[in-house]
Amino acid sequence: RERKNATFHVEKITNMLDGGKTRTDRRRYLEAVIERDPTGIFSNDDNHFLHRTQRHIRSVAKGVRLIELCRKLGIGDECGGEITESQDFQVILEAVGDDVPLALHWVMFQPNISSLCDEEQRARWLPLCRDWRMIGCYAQTELGHGSNIRALETTATFLPEARGGEKGGSWVINSPTLTSAKFWPGTLGRTANHAMVIARLIDGEGIDRGIHNFLVPLRSMEDHSLLPGVTTGDIGPKIGYNNMDNGFAMFKNVVIPRRNMAMRFAEVDETGKYRKKHVSDAASKVAYITMMQVRAMIVQGAAKALAMACVITTRYSAVRKQGFAEDGKTELQVLDYRQQQHRIFPLLAASYAFYFSGRKLWTQLKNIEEKLIKAKPLNKAVVSDVHATSSALKSFTTTVAADGIEDCRKACGGHGFLSSSGLPELFTTYLQSPTVEGDNAMLPQHVIRVLLKLVQAVQSNQGVEDYKACDSYTLVPSLKVVVHGGHEQCNAITSQDMCQLPTLLSAFRHRAARLVVAVASQMNEDVTVKGSSMQEAWNNALVAMGKASRAYSLLLILQDFTEGIVEEQRNQIIGRPEADVMNDLAKLFALYWMEKDMGEFLEDGYLSPGQAKWVASNVNSYLAVIRKNAVALVDARDISDFRLKSALGRYDGDVYPHIMAAAKKDPLNAVDPGPAYDPALKRLIKGGVGVYSGTASRL
Repeated sequence: RERKNATFHVEKITNMLDGGKTRTDRRRYLEAVIERDPTGIFSNDDNHFLHRTQRHIRSVAKGVRLIELCRKLGIGDECGGEITESQDFQVILEAVGDDVPLALHWVMFQPNISSLCDEEQRARWLPLCRDWRMIGCYAQTELGHGSNIRALETTATFLPEARGGEKGGSWVINSPTLTSAKFWPGTLGRTANHAMVIARLIDGEGIDRGIHNFLVPLRSMEDHSLLPGVTTGDIGPKIGYNNMDNGFAMFKNVVIPRRNMAMRFAEVDETGKYRKKHVSDAASKVAYITMMQVRAMIVQGAAKALAMACVITTRYSAVRKQGFAEDGKTELQVLDYRQQQHRIFPLLAASYAFYFSGRKLWTQLKNIEEKLIKAKPLNKAVVSDVHATSSALKSFTTTVAADGIEDCRKACGGHGFLSSSGLPELFTTYLQSPTVEGDNAMLPQHVIRVLLKLVQAVQSNQGVEDYKACDSYTLVPSLKVVVHGGHEQCNAITSQDMCQLPTLLSAFRHRAARLVVAVASQMNEDVTVKGSSMQEAWNNALVAMGKASRAYSLLLILQDFTEGIVEEQRNQIIGRPEADVMNDLAKLFALYWMEKDMGEFLEDGYLSPGQAKWVASNVNSYLAVIRKNAVALVDARDISDFRLKSALGRYDGDVYPHIMAAAKKDPLNAVDPGPAYDPALKRLIKGGVGVYSGTASRL
């Protein structure tokens, strides 16, 4: 009944998400390869009952089998054998439905070699990476310092050949203090045999040249034994993501060749003399863009993780019954309760919205990279702007996804607390995302630093045209009004007007522009009127920056969502029915967040109290609109039961037998009486240790 109620073609939305019908067919084929693999290694049935060590061993085996299958299928052949560069790789990796400890090799290690090493170094190391002889990680974070890379303590000291270094000179890598130990890098603990170590370069003259990258062998490529002076290990159990061997490493007089310093942008010669290279501006920006692509992947991951939670919770809410209809006999679906819809549907809308933003950000970065490689003209403001966009979106989407997955778990009631629901592991595994690649509370500073320059350009009426190709240019109409003391007001005359996407976009644009200008005004007042230093003013504005960055993120996401729908319909990937339901989601997304942040729309009079009342009623109305398509919208994600790993979110809705089957599978139920009966419980029940004797000894 639920699926028959849909007003759109589910397969068309699926094709849109995959990038076309051909890609959908290919994804399903690759998923089938994993699910039907004769080795059985990819089974996730017993994951919840395995000890962490067993999970790690099994997940490494999954990664190795995955690479073996990729070679057999020819994945990567179109990229010169680079499996991880293939369009199919991310698809087949997600089909595994489990975390693979090798991940930092292709997510961080290889991109660092590609972007920061010179041509000779790339020619030497990348083939080893391609053939999986060299397996690496990215070792930046230390026990005492993380994102404050200028304070990192690991040292790389130049040792000339004349004083015992290798021919041509060497580097001596040391961890001089406990807090200098590398701590947290994924893949470092037990898997990697090399690390891209971020260390302070001490040149031949004893001068500290700051942070540079060094490729440091950790383990033998023959037997995986630790090399002299290297100590590594796993940091221990975490709240989630425990397949991954996040590790620690300490170095004691570890000697590496001079040419193991990444030398694309700086070099040290055989005498220890340090020199920055004169490379093209394009080359330096390519390195920058390559690293930003990781954030685009994180935004895309936020959409996928949140979608998985919504699939489970929506399907279960359609199956689960609670309370009775007016006849006193018919049980009601939990999904029919407006409160439940309010918990789930805005998150469902967000998962689709994040998809469009993640896709656009990835495309932007690839386009910039292509221009730089081909030496095409590129406005400097564009690169800074995409940095602001990636920082804003990473911060906002991962926060909403992490909170949203937990909200979905709670919306499933008691059964959501079961591991077999799939939600606890999804949540705890995802919880790393708000922290990695820039802590979400810190990233707004990067966003506002860029946007303040746009405010200055608008104020002075100089250089605004440089931003025309930038995301932030969308702020300009409102900035021109706000910085010159003007006043904007919502033009909605009726409740229906308030549901129009152009009206909503204008409201989000005004709010974002006003809050950015508020940061500028606050800092200016602190410095010029209160006599604060710039550092004090900046620190004092951090909370306001967080609000402004969040407002800017919501504007970008809503804009990406609406533009993406138009583009997909124009390209005939989706038709009118699909566009209509996507627009319903976009409207709910906007209205929900407007209601949530209502104070920011009211405080300067942009919305009137009467218009504000329309927002809440419209949220309620769009929950009802989306209800009939809710199950179809999560079906369109086409996440297989194998990947979902949830008794609650099964496609067939056969929830209760699978909850019970999962319970009976627990090893705690393997013997009877239970394993704790003899001797402990037996002493209590039969041994009498708890019998009241009426007297008590005094010890």
